[in-house]
Amino acid sequence: MIELRGCRKTYYNQHGQAPVLALDGVDLTIRPREFVCILGPSGCGKTTLLKAVAGLVPLDEGEVRINGQPVTGPGPDRAMVFQDFALLPWADVLSNVAFGLELRAVPRATREPTARELIIAVGLAGFERHYPRQLSGGMQQRVGLARALAVNPEILLMDEPFGAVDAQTRRLLQEDLLSLLERSSKTVVFVTHSTEEAVRLGDRVVVLTPRPGRVRDSIDVDLPRPRPPDVDKLPRFADLTGYLWQQLKEMQR
Repeated sequence: MIELRGCRKTYYNQHGQAPVLALDGVDLTIRPREFVCILGPSGCGKTTLLKAVAGLVPLDEGEVRINGQPVTGPGPDRAMVFQDFALLPWADVLSNVAFGLELRAVPRATREPTARELIIAVGLAGFERHYPRQLSGGMQQRVGLARALAVNPEILLMDEPFGAVDAQTRRLLQEDLLSLLERSSKTVVFVTHSTEEAVRLGDRVVVLTPRPGRVRDSIDVDLPRPRPPDVDKLPRFADLTGYLWQQLKEMQR
């Protein structure tokens, strides 16, 4: 279980500009094995919230707890997938996927078969010795996803992971993600700007206010799992996306 209580974060800079209050009193509980999408206007603190859970940014006030233990830094129970892929440009696909396992001192005899299995699972069999520059954006993001899953985290943190690819590739990656998660029980926190993506993927959508970010609403996504490929044609899908869009529109007036 992930618990955020009274989370407040201000960013300062060295150029004399006014401080930026990113989060202000965020309270949120995420249940084990729940897929929660974080939605809100640009600059509302979505990524800051995610990084606080990852242990990558310290809070000014409040705390994040995972299974009752305070988060004081990154941990093996969490893995993060970034929008910009964050691959090692000098390493091939196999080495990139196995990188987290190597950092954890997993022997090569174990980490390479694990990496190869996940490379197959994300549809990149045959590309093990290719380098990031030789891959499309969608393929690079598959490598990033496989790398995160290789360390078998309890919690998967995803920061707009499909935001840098075209619409067709984005849809394929969404379906691939759902398929991969059906095989494992993980808690997922997924930041997105897209109401459709949030409803397509999530068990629940948490809406943040414009900066400073606070929780405005939390909506359960009562759609079937596994999600059918044509889930967007269900009347309930339209109801939920319409409701979320109305909230976003109201906050930007």
